[in-house]
Amino acid sequence: MRICLLLFLLSGALSGWGQNGTSHPHLRVEALPGDGVLRLLDRYQLRTPCNESYFYQINSLRKGAGLHEGRSYQLPVYVYTYNGRSIRSTTGINDRPWAEKVQLFNEIMHRSGLKAADYRDDKVLWVPYHQIYCPDQDIPLIEPGVAEVVPGGTNLPGTRVSQVTDDGVPLRGIYKIFGEEYARVPLEGTQLSGKVFYVVSGHGGPDPGAVGTYGAFSLCEDEYAYDVGLRLARNLLAYGATVYLITRDPDDGIRGGEILPCDKDETCWVEQEMPVNQSMRLTQRSEAVNALYRKNRSQGVSYQRLVVLHIDSNSKKTSVDMFFYHRIGDAESERFANRIKETVRLKYDEYRKGRGYTGTVSSRDLHMLRETEPVAVFAELGNIRNRNDQARFVIEGNRQLVANWLFEGLLYDALQEN
Repeated sequence: MRICLLLFLLSGALSGWGQNGTSHPHLRVEALPGDGVLRLLDRYQLRTPCNESYFYQINSLRKGAGLHEGRSYQLPVYVYTYNGRSIRSTTGINDRPWAEKVQLFNEIMHRSGLKAADYRDDKVLWVPYHQIYCPDQDIPLIEPGVAEVVPGGTNLPGTRVSQVTDDGVPLRGIYKIFGEEYARVPLEGTQLSGKVFYVVSGHGGPDPGAVGTYGAFSLCEDEYAYDVGLRLARNLLAYGATVYLITRDPDDGIRGGEILPCDKDETCWVEQEMPVNQSMRLTQRSEAVNALYRKNRSQGVSYQRLVVLHIDSNSKKTSVDMFFYHRIGDAESERFANRIKETVRLKYDEYRKGRGYTGTVSSRDLHMLRETEPVAVFAELGNIRNRNDQARFVIEGNRQLVANWLFEGLLYDALQEN
């Protein structure tokens, strides 16, 4: 009944429009490195059989054809000039629930960075093809996160999208969560294409985690774990991975310097305020991970990994190397943790020859291992109260090294599982 009613309401509005969109242009975008039709449609949350078929039609492509990097393609999205009053009066479709879906689509595209401005500001309204012609194929919209690729341009009709960084390296995308200086992520390789990673930095929000003293300053575990997590996520993206940052901060980004001020504005994927209660906070995170994991698994993604980052708090006298926990009784989780540990050991041998490495892998009954579904590792990066270990975190270059070493361990695991 709902579909029939919508089609009836549309019948007048679509006269003179036609399925070739003669009255309203299609949104044009350029294909990024590694893009295929489905990957491009996924980026704009348009992957339905209806949209896929129409994409081939409007671009005069045979079904299954590949895309050419840098070439402009029409998306199954009509571009309207918003009249400043309402979506219904702009489109001539007087259906409030339908208009609310179009509004949400535009808002998410803007928050993702795929759309340059809010439709109410730039008067550019995007209307997905399937929401008009195939409303029965409507799909839930996912709020933006670091996992969504943001091309380096405005993506408005007729606007060319830059495909390279300032150094001439192919551009993977622009991710505002990394901060202005690090937002543009180069595409260094595609070894992790099709692989999904969930990065959870410990504590955050009302809970700073362990707190160390560094001169007159306090070092909050959540701030330094988050900075390492951002750097790790950026490395993964640069090699083609899909990455979800579960713990998020709207304004920190990747930061330089020694002292990262403590704050309480972190959220959980996506834009959920963190509860004060620890058990509720952990459950919020594990449920966010599991929901995304199931969604990706249903879409055929087989390789998914969860990385939980913490900084330990022991006696000030105790210096610890990075060590790792795996899920109890899970051989795959244990193998994952051991591969990362072995990579870190080799890095210690390379950078601090003769020092030795004492990091370990063991099982532990922790919520983020026990209650999550992806293959997981829980990493303790050092002792935030120990003066020697503090250098691992307060020196920016060391935070990047830690992220790099973890990344190489993740890459090693992914390549071994191919």
